Amino acid sequence: METIFEIEVTKIKNGKKFTTSDEVIREIKLEIIVNDKKIGSLMAVPVDLEELAVGYLMSEDIIQNVKDIVKIELIDVDTKTFQVKIKAKVVEKNIERLDLEGVIVSGCGRAVSTQISKIAIDAAVMKDNFSIEATLLFEEMGKFYTQCPLYEQTGCVHTAKVYFDEKTYFIGEDIAQHNTIDKAVGKARLAGVDVTKCFLMVSGRLSSEMVAKAVMHQIPILASRTASTCRGVNIADKFGLTLIGFVRGEKMNIYRNPRRINA
Repeated sequence: METIFEIEVTKIKNGKKFTTSDEVIREIKLEIIVNDKKIGSLMAVPVDLEELAVGYLMSEDIIQNVKDIVKIELIDVDTKTFQVKIKAKVVEKNIERLDLEGVIVSGCGRAVSTQISKIAIDAAVMKDNFSIEATLLFEEMGKFYTQCPLYEQTGCVHTAKVYFDEKTYFIGEDIAQHNTIDKAVGKARLAGVDVTKCFLMVSGRLSSEMVAKAVMHQIPILASRTASTCRGVNIADKFGLTLIGFVRGEKMNIYRNPRRINA
């Protein structure tokens, strides 16, 4: 399925009104089915759907290790719906708490993993000795948006990037910010990369659900060009996450745990 959809729009520019073509992002419903049981649905951009499903299930602690996955199958149901069917060893109690009919929408509010905050409470505090140079983060944040083709084409998606080294990084793009993290982390996990030795960059605000996802995956550093919410800061503080906002040019605000950033 094509990710970009071309439509006709009317523009007003420099006092002139005219018709032209423009590109918009396509949005589909993704149903996640694990061991023949529907887990839930996500609204998403139709790329990297298997990786999105894996990242989501690991964020929710339903699948704890990529090695527990036996089979992944992507099914194109119709023009508006896809299914990812997964056979895997799962944590049944974490499946039971999900709302089976819930659709996680692409906006704010309900647009979070079902109970990510509750899961984060059970996550381990990060006590690693991982660190990076501030110059590396400035450099990679500067490259970030140039590596995201859907953003470049439409300006309508959020982006996330899991960085391991200059040759090993993973991009996630989607209309929903939480989906971008699940896509990028899902790619990294399926590639066998140790995400505890990575840092994560996101395009949007550092809200509580974004911070909680980083904690769940034990990614030690989370950074954005924008700000964090108070609750995001509190979660980072509780679990030892290095949380960074306003990474622009050669400036950044390290909200919590600055020990991992070498000036």
